[in-house]
Amino acid sequence: MSHLQYKSYPGFGEWNFENFHYSSAVRIAPGEQIQISGQGGWTRDDGKVKENLAEEFAQAFENVNYTIKYAGGKGMSAVYKLAVYYAPVTEEALNETVVNLRKWFPDHRPLLTAIGVEKLAAPGMRFEIEAWAHVE
Repeated sequence: MSHLQYKSYPGFGEWNFENFHYSSAVRIAPGEQIQISGQGGWTRDDGKVKENLAEEFAQAFENVNYTIKYAGGKGMSAVYKLAVYYAPVTEEALNETVVNLRKWFPDHRPLLTAIGVEKLAAPGMRFEIEAWAHVE
């Protein structure tokens, strides 16, 4: 599987790699696409989830951007699809999603799938974001 290049960013990404047996991102050779694991609103060094919903969303979008760049992409400007898992779906969470979409995607509007789930894996998480990016 040399056409798949797996990456896990330092800190919490490496911790998840070691403890939960998954990677933060994969770059699919010859380098046309990057897919990332779900990113929450946690700090990348210790994995603590932000308590304030707006801060949690801001951190999650920053984590998506960072993870794509860490895997060799250009960040949010290359993202063409997002999937957001909400536990639960609330009007406040949907509003924060729109705030961050407008901030991070001023030049395009990516595909979006919004999914309500019962619970997410990490304690305190209220949502998680997956992303797909094109590598130019």
